[in-house]
Amino acid sequence: MGRVTERRRVVRIRKGVEGVRPDTLVAEEPLEIRLNGKPLAITMRTPGDDFALAAGFLVSEGVLGSAADVQAVTYCEGATEDGSNSYNVVNVQLAAGVPVPDITLERNVYTTSSCGLCGKASLDAVRTASRFPGIAGDPVRIPADVLSGLPDRLRASQKVFDRTGGLHAAGLFTAQGELLDLREDVGRHNAVDKIIGRALQSGLLPLTGAVLLVSGRASFELAQKAVMAGIPVLAAVSAPSSLAVDLALESGMTLVGFLRGPDMNIYAGEERITR
Repeated sequence: MGRVTERRRVVRIRKGVEGVRPDTLVAEEPLEIRLNGKPLAITMRTPGDDFALAAGFLVSEGVLGSAADVQAVTYCEGATEDGSNSYNVVNVQLAAGVPVPDITLERNVYTTSSCGLCGKASLDAVRTASRFPGIAGDPVRIPADVLSGLPDRLRASQKVFDRTGGLHAAGLFTAQGELLDLREDVGRHNAVDKIIGRALQSGLLPLTGAVLLVSGRASFELAQKAVMAGIPVLAAVSAPSSLAVDLALESGMTLVGFLRGPDMNIYAGEERITR
């Protein structure tokens, strides 16, 4: 299986002094996700937690709602031309009776951190597909001073980032600031899928009362994933997109951006942030 990091030769120049040395880089490899043996999507990811990533992706797509929906998740043998296992193809086999979505060419896409649909159709699709529509009624409250401390806690737990400087992170917290899970990946959407997939595998969905913190911006895609997992609070250290704000307002989710120390912008659900 691919490693999380790899070593590469680099010419390093510091204060005019040149030298050659090995550098530690984050690994990036494609992962093909298959559903009942049929190709569904390809994403570029950091190897590791691949089964959770595939499961979380399918939660976001409205296919899965609990661990009971899954019969098995396996790497596909003979994925390469010579018949060997590349560990870059994962098949999710649904349990008997779980509806199989229509897998068309429109769904068979190359997934990136910037992908996603646009406009009102996207908001309607999330509202229709969500297995956990009760976010608006989630009574969770989080003190502003607790929320402001989460980025430092997230950063302190990023072990691979310390070695490479090239990873996004997603952290799942309680309203008291306890770190429940943290995943790193070259794609912020993959890091979120890994967290959601691990929660599904552990029987923890919906993630009521939880706070999801992402290390970059809050795109519509990340807001969609939070809503689909029943997460009531999404915070980001950078900016949200306009459609992410629209989705937060539509679903009743709290959305915080530019979370940096005591400073933050609350774009939706401000009643959950106590001051």
